[in-house]
Amino acid sequence: MNTHEIMQLLNRHEWKDVEFKEAKRAVPNSAFESVSAFANTEGGHLVFGVRKDGSDFEVIGVINVDKVQNDFLTGLRSKEKISSIIQLEEHLETVFEKDILIFYIPEASRSEKPVFLDGNIKRSFLRKGACDVKCSPEELKRLLNDSFGERYDGTALDYDLTRCFSSQDIGWYRRQYEERAGNRDYTELNDEDFLFRFGLIKETQAGRKPTVASILLFGEDGYLRGLLPRPVIDCQRYLFNSDSSEEGRWHHRTVCDYNLVQTWNAVMEWYYRFAEIPFELEPHTMQRKDQPVDYVAFREAIVNVLIHQDYSDHTRKPVIQHYSNLTRFWNPGDAFVSVDDLLEPGEKDVRNPLIVTMFRRIGFSENAGWGLRDVFRSWRSLGHIPPELTNDKSRKAFELVLKKEILLSDDQVQFQRIIGVDFTEDEAAVFAYACKRSSPFSLNDIRFLINKSRSICLDVTDRLTDQFLLVKLPNQTYELNADTKERLQSEAHDEDSEAHDGNSEAHDGLNETERTILQACETAKSASELLEILGYGSRTGNFKTALSGLLDIGLLVMTLPESPRSKSQKYVISSRGLKLLQGR
Repeated sequence: MNTHEIMQLLNRHEWKDVEFKEAKRAVPNSAFESVSAFANTEGGHLVFGVRKDGSDFEVIGVINVDKVQNDFLTGLRSKEKISSIIQLEEHLETVFEKDILIFYIPEASRSEKPVFLDGNIKRSFLRKGACDVKCSPEELKRLLNDSFGERYDGTALDYDLTRCFSSQDIGWYRRQYEERAGNRDYTELNDEDFLFRFGLIKETQAGRKPTVASILLFGEDGYLRGLLPRPVIDCQRYLFNSDSSEEGRWHHRTVCDYNLVQTWNAVMEWYYRFAEIPFELEPHTMQRKDQPVDYVAFREAIVNVLIHQDYSDHTRKPVIQHYSNLTRFWNPGDAFVSVDDLLEPGEKDVRNPLIVTMFRRIGFSENAGWGLRDVFRSWRSLGHIPPELTNDKSRKAFELVLKKEILLSDDQVQFQRIIGVDFTEDEAAVFAYACKRSSPFSLNDIRFLINKSRSICLDVTDRLTDQFLLVKLPNQTYELNADTKERLQSEAHDEDSEAHDGNSEAHDGLNETERTILQACETAKSASELLEILGYGSRTGNFKTALSGLLDIGLLVMTLPESPRSKSQKYVISSRGLKLLQGR
């Protein structure tokens, strides 16, 4: 490590990847707790010879370097002290004429976790923020489940094959499979043999038995809920921004506590309730194309929730929260690789390989392992800022956030004109991204932003740093130049009130069809009148979804609620809907 890197490390607050110990003459016992925590989480630096007080530090130095170093390394090689051999990196450095020891503790492999102390598995630790926290029984169970060689979804269950499956859901899957690229090899097989060919039913000493994956995919309710007592997914829609001060719970909710085939169809129905479906004709057939513009991003995000969650975790459920300005997908179960690796092409080590394979066979996940590259590609094509990923190994959770925020907004384009720089398309995108970041970003972030090679990304950052717009930090990270940042904040402050007024209409949480219907129904309208206003020749799926959605959440009411199918039925805005429009 060079002097700059050491000082940067010392000037950082203690956080999830750095811990300071005085260790002036001896190794403190808490140092081994930090080793366990780093190894069980995401790795980190352990620094001996530093006294930390809040944001201030004092380099006190290690007095007897050889003794402290040997005692620490001997402890790490002792099975009585720690359960796994730690292959660390060590550095002896001199700062302010005093010796400090810096150890980098890497994350342990999945099969080695949990790393515990003193031969007692209950002395396993996780790194949470700036603290080393002893694992709870639930956290220990998650670490142990992930460490097994055989994945949980391949476990055989002692269930009755003739009763545990929904033949209707297996039939749905087989139709999807056979219609895809002419897969006709297994059409003559019965359902049991079909599932056996795909490894969803296993031969055991007690005969053929279903796997966890088969029950999760096709199980009848009773068998499924005996295996998974919590919902598969909880979908919530809110008609306000995620950071809104408005109080209140969701406006529409779908809780799925049935198998994955039924859950998939229920979640897609929930999604279509708010999806933006533009009016577009297929040029050859002149038929309307009812596919939402963000369909690929949402489909892959929903698939990821279904195929990568930790189904052995019965204490937490996945949640999708759709707000006016973003959609959040939260899952119990972290990814086994880093976020950067997830976005690289190629196979990935996954938690539920059988379930992943079954979804891929019917084309519901376009990339092997994780479909996040498709999420990024689709979201970028819509002009939005890149999705945000959080792979939280300490809490064994994964989060994806899709923000409906335009990368090159009118304000950003205007700001780029003001500073008087002639940008290429890639430079404009990277600069806009830097303006929106509150923390440094990496070269990999830029690669995923503009979808270009590493060398092209380096050329872009070099040109922006040469023009004093970006600052290059250690470890190939970047941030906005301080002068540019100050100028951006000044421009934003001057235009804040105007931007607020101009954007207020965009955040009522309704799509275009819903908004048009609501505005039209300030006076009662029949379905045929609404279709004429919308320019539809018949009751499309988009129209039906929008109308039923507005009725479900109470923004619209029927004039004849006691006779929903009456030919005289009309629809009128409710007081709640009127309040929403007035708020716009």
